[in-house]
Parts: sequence; C-alpha cells; structure tokens
Amino acid sequence: MAIAEITVDELAEKMAHGARVIDVRETDEYEGGHIPGAVHVVLGSVPDNVEAFRGGDPTYVVCRSGGRSMQACEYLIGHGVHIVNVAGGTMAWVQSGRDTVSGDSPS
Repeated sequence: MAIAEITVDELAEKMAHGARVIDVRETDEYEGGHIPGAVHVVLGSVPDNVEAFRGGDPTYVVCRSGGRSMQACEYLIGHGVHIVNVAGGTMAWVQSGRDTVSGDSPS
C-alpha cells in the first residue's frame, strides 16, 4: 500500500487548522530543534506506541529528511493508523524558512 506524503508547505497549512504532528527522530535531534507543536516518539519505540499515532485523522509523521518517518508510516499503516509522511522532513521545514523550537516539549 502506498504511503501518502505531504510537503512542508501543505503541512504548515494543515497545522494552522490543528493538524497533529509526531517527530520520530532521536531525542537529541528533537531537543535540538523541531517543528513547533510536534510530539516526540522515537522511531525505535513506535511499535510500543501505536496508540499515540491514532486520532489525528490523519497524523503527520516527520523526521530529519523523510526516511525514518516513512519507516514509521509503513509500520503504522499496517496497524490501521491513518498517517501521512512529511516529505523532506525537518530539513525541508527549516529550508523553507520556518522556525523550530528546541527542548523536550512540543512548543
């Protein structure tokens, strides 16, 4: 099954309307700078946290450049979760001129 993807421009628009974003990078990467509002769930813990991805209708999944988030999406779609991968990841977000926040909380 194909995984849906969204650009960071489209994501920003969706977030303005309350879209839910989950960042699957490692803790040090997330704390160093993430998309404002993105919740943190490390890729390696996705199988133990499937329920954290439910309810976003869809939930948008992001990493550094789109690879790890795609892995998470592949796993999650197999468990019936409505998800969308963020193409280009946090790097594309930063390259688009958008701000990030640092620390261990979403905003």
